[in-house]
Amino acid sequence: MWHGWPIERVLILFVGLAFVLLAVQVTLFHSRQNFRHWAMWVPVIELPLFAVTAIVLSFYNAAWLRWVFTVWMVLGLFGGVFGAYLHTAGIGQRVGGYGESQNFLVGPPIILPLFMTALSGLGLIALFWG
Repeated sequence: MWHGWPIERVLILFVGLAFVLLAVQVTLFHSRQNFRHWAMWVPVIELPLFAVTAIVLSFYNAAWLRWVFTVWMVLGLFGGVFGAYLHTAGIGQRVGGYGESQNFLVGPPIILPLFMTALSGLGLIALFWG
């Protein structure tokens, strides 16, 4: 059981709440694009799972839940990098490709999946810090 609110616990709660916000944003962006690629469903499904796991873990520190959270965060690390790759490729497929700077503004945001990677990394740091 958690005793008090050490920084690790606060960070896990923060990561969970940040995943909630990220899940809403990603769902809006991907639904706006009508889920044209199967991979667009992956973050829409996994981000709420990440969020719920982190929030529950911040209140209930069970060994099995720590294990599940670790698995989710490792998937988030790799999934975010894969998403950044897909977003980068998507920009290249637009008219004018990478040579058209407007494509970086209106095309798939490269930074958003990397934000998922960063949050997953923060979750792992918070979990294993102590």
